[in-house]
Amino acid sequence: MIIKESVFTKSSSTYTQCPTDGLPEYAFIGRSNVGKSSLINMLCQHKGLAKTSSVPGKTQLINHFLINKEWYVVDLPGYGFARIGKEQREKWQKMVREYLQQRKSLVCVFVLIDSRLAPQRIDLEFINTLGDMQVPFVLAFTKTDKISAGKTATNVDNFLQELRNSWEELPPFFVTSAETGLGREEILSFIDNTNQSLNK
Repeated sequence: MIIKESVFTKSSSTYTQCPTDGLPEYAFIGRSNVGKSSLINMLCQHKGLAKTSSVPGKTQLINHFLINKEWYVVDLPGYGFARIGKEQREKWQKMVREYLQQRKSLVCVFVLIDSRLAPQRIDLEFINTLGDMQVPFVLAFTKTDKISAGKTATNVDNFLQELRNSWEELPPFFVTSAETGLGREEILSFIDNTNQSLNK
């Protein structure tokens, strides 16, 4: 897939405010500071498309980016360590949960996992929640340029092994780097193939 155009469309505080054109949506979410915005910018080859920050919790709304006038990348607020109060955190959680449960245009969720870390309970719990809600998802392991290829492979295997404790079938996964572009073609091919299957 060649991305010719990627445009910020709108930010929404509830799924009912999201675009109404019915185009396929691919949502990206992960623990705060997992490199979500950087990965989106790498995929779209548009450095300033999604706002990046060294401070967790930069994304606070449901952000839609229209790709090639055919489908959306959706940037969702991260979960975990954002420095926000309990009331705001609960508000974000409700907004994200309702989007995931109610958004009919949502095709797939990319759950971003920091490849440098041992399996984190918060990631595993979120993935299990998606399973409970029957929301299709794939995994994208980020920041692989920060560690060796061998360590990346070990950490990915360890995470998948943890998933096997509660999942009979493992989801597709991608190994990525926003710095080197690793995984870009594989993710875009997955989205392209999924879009084509939707049109059959």
